Amino acid sequence: MRGYFGIGIEGVSKTGNLGSLFRSAHAFGASFAFTIAPDPRVQFNTDTSDADKSVPFFHFENLDDFRVPGNCELVGIELTDDAVDLPAFHHPNCAAYVLGPEKGSLSPAILECCDHVVKIPTAFCVNVAVAGAIVMYDRMRMVGKFSRPVTPHGGAEDLKRHVHGGRFVRNRKVTSIT
Repeated sequence: MRGYFGIGIEGVSKTGNLGSLFRSAHAFGASFAFTIAPDPRVQFNTDTSDADKSVPFFHFENLDDFRVPGNCELVGIELTDDAVDLPAFHHPNCAAYVLGPEKGSLSPAILECCDHVVKIPTAFCVNVAVAGAIVMYDRMRMVGKFSRPVTPHGGAEDLKRHVHGGRFVRNRKVTSIT
């Protein structure tokens, strides 16, 4: 799989959600995880996979301190009217996904920073850690190389191996016809 992704929460206030999201990030192969302006009482002690020993974790005190790599697109996950539905979203090769706090939404300031805003098409908001896991699963499903079922009841077709074309020469001398 090409590219990389990271995931984080702005304003997280519950330790359990932080641990659950980072455990899922570890399981889905995230390249990094982060928090922006978390509640100071939140601790990183509920992740039983020890994600912080395998996945770089970045803590940003506020949005002014927040940084992503130069070629990384910021994707806000938020239920807004103009957000793209997750099933229709084409995940960028290099992305950082940011989720809002449990008791609110992404701040207007971070939404301004986002290259994309995506929503999970549900009837109402789901738990922030669950939302993060859904987004990471969708990324893995869309970006990964997985075979698709032939029938709804089983059997998967094998992915065809990519075959490179023949040699291509760009500097051919063109003669004019007169």
